[in-house]
Amino acid sequence: MKKFFSLAIAVLVILSLFIMPVSANDEIFSKETIEYYKNLGLQGTVLNVYNWGEYIDDEEVDVITEFERLTGCDVNYTTFESNENMYSKLSGGGVSYDIIIPSDYMVERLISEDMLLPVDYNNVPNFAKYFDSEKYGYLIENGISDYAVIYNVGTTILIYNKNFVKEEPNSWKVLWDEQYKGKVLMFNNPRDSFAIAQFVLGQSINTTEKSQWDAAAELLMEQRKKVKPEYVMDEVFIKMESGEYAFATYYAGDYELMVENNPDLGFVFPKEGVNTFYDAMCIPSAAQNKKGAEAFINFMLEPEIALANAEYIYYATPNRAVFENPDYSLANSAAVYPENLENTQAFHNLPTDTLQYMNSLWMKVKGENDAQGLYIGFFSVIAVVVVIIIANILKKKRMAKFYDV
Repeated sequence: MKKFFSLAIAVLVILSLFIMPVSANDEIFSKETIEYYKNLGLQGTVLNVYNWGEYIDDEEVDVITEFERLTGCDVNYTTFESNENMYSKLSGGGVSYDIIIPSDYMVERLISEDMLLPVDYNNVPNFAKYFDSEKYGYLIENGISDYAVIYNVGTTILIYNKNFVKEEPNSWKVLWDEQYKGKVLMFNNPRDSFAIAQFVLGQSINTTEKSQWDAAAELLMEQRKKVKPEYVMDEVFIKMESGEYAFATYYAGDYELMVENNPDLGFVFPKEGVNTFYDAMCIPSAAQNKKGAEAFINFMLEPEIALANAEYIYYATPNRAVFENPDYSLANSAAVYPENLENTQAFHNLPTDTLQYMNSLWMKVKGENDAQGLYIGFFSVIAVVVVIIIANILKKKRMAKFYDV
């Protein structure tokens, strides 16, 4: 009898290892929600998601795992560092994604090039329930909402290290100050980096005038000569949190993440202006699982999931259920939800010839110091070769002298 009870207890313990996590997770969602995703018929299908790095919760709530658990769909999840990298991968062919999360201007470009499928909102009922159209409806005018469901909203920001910078800056111009040489981190993508120079010059960040792009490029090249900035994206977290850099240009929500690990950091919205943006969930035209994609979009709008993502990513959310949740910790963040922000501009898609011109200028901006390094390396090699030749000549002379003797 004792053996029987021992065996029974052992079986219950083993079963609990499988049952308890499910029961614990089921506390997140209502029975109706669980049944909804179970009945979509996605079991055994595959969903390919392409997102920004560090842009979905995998700690408090493992969002991908929960979607897989509720739907029975397997998710292949990969990340990109910039809109341009994402576009290059998407337009190059050879890969097929079902969900991508580009930014505003890239959404416009993808729509213009017929690279997105329209969203069937009958399969995304949470949009009507939770999207704050009163506050954020202006972001999806001109048919954008046919193809894009906004995920997060934010602004660019200037982050500074109080150990290097004694007085709070108020201008992007500080990024050209030679006293911070080697201590500046800039965006490693053309739109954001050019925008900073354009704000300094008083230009529109959507200008199509070549002369204005030339002026912005010259200003960035001047910065490279004087300050030698590093161009980074996700690496900015480690570099700023390490305390070794004076300034970083990045996105407002990310400041809140950095300051948790380095309380010596501060932020400002420079007086010349900042870029306001949104990132949105979209379905590429080559998607193989559109039904799964729309289920994923709807899942991301679930109040519990949207809250977990908002707390993890630290960007402003257009999800009304999150902002109205008393447990939402960022509702009063001055970086994430700035008030009375002046001089803001949003990116829009640029004409193809302007984009090509911008990219050619960006190569010059990024390549100037690299070219200098190549020249230095080339002449260093030449110098070594010359030294070796001279040494061989002297050696031959010594040998000749020896034999003459």
